[in-house]
Amino acid sequence: MTPYDVGLLILRLVLGVTLAAHGLNKFFGGGRIPGTARWFESIGMKPGTFHATLAATTETAAGLGLAAGLLTPIPAAGFVSLMLVAAWTVHRPNGFFIVKEGWEYNLVLATCGEKLWLHGWAGLLLSLGLGLAGAIGQLLIFYRPPAKQPQ
Repeated sequence: MTPYDVGLLILRLVLGVTLAAHGLNKFFGGGRIPGTARWFESIGMKPGTFHATLAATTETAAGLGLAAGLLTPIPAAGFVSLMLVAAWTVHRPNGFFIVKEGWEYNLVLATCGEKLWLHGWAGLLLSLGLGLAGAIGQLLIFYRPPAKQPQ
């Protein structure tokens, strides 16, 4: 095993386990699915329970798949899609930098997740294409941002 292989393994494990932990936290931590569903509803992802369950399942499955290195373009696509939806629905209004809750971190995670495809150009195009299609489709079909309250 080369240092490059070890570096990819470490990156896959860290990103994958972190993403899976986020999914499992939605299932078993804090407010669980009902609490996550209420939050999703509040940011415009409706129906909230559907999206909370979908996000938790995708985060868990994509994270574990990425960590295990199984069919990496598919979990990488899930990773890209999750980060794009999060960036658009939650972080976009806050600008770029994470210190102001911007989308910087989502970009880094999506890029790292997408780079772990390990199946040449076909894997890259598959993970990027599926990730973009999933995110754009979800946003077009389900995202209804809450109206701004007058001040």
